[in-house]
Amino acid sequence: MRITPKSSEVRVPRFVGLMAVDARETAEAGGVLLVAPDRPDFPRTVVDHIVRQYPPPGVQVPRGAAVTVWFEPGDDGGGVREPRRGGPPPGLRRALDEPGDPFAVLR
Repeated sequence: MRITPKSSEVRVPRFVGLMAVDARETAEAGGVLLVAPDRPDFPRTVVDHIVRQYPPPGVQVPRGAAVTVWFEPGDDGGGVREPRRGGPPPGLRRALDEPGDPFAVLR
């Protein structure tokens, strides 16, 4: 954690691309406050990534100023929605013997 000197103005860190948990730590170290109007549960958000911020990175703002961040829209936590085919991808398959009669040994 980087500690900034106690001055009246600070530079806004870059939050775009950070996960929510990392952005909160960066904001605390940078002397700004994060707000997320699209996420009322922002204090508990962990792995969602920030896609936009205002004011932009590098702008001088008063210490403790609010920086608004937005997250990727439409993330409802539903996971991957594309169809998956079983087995390894082509090229990674290995030749296997055809399965025989599982009860051949017992007969």
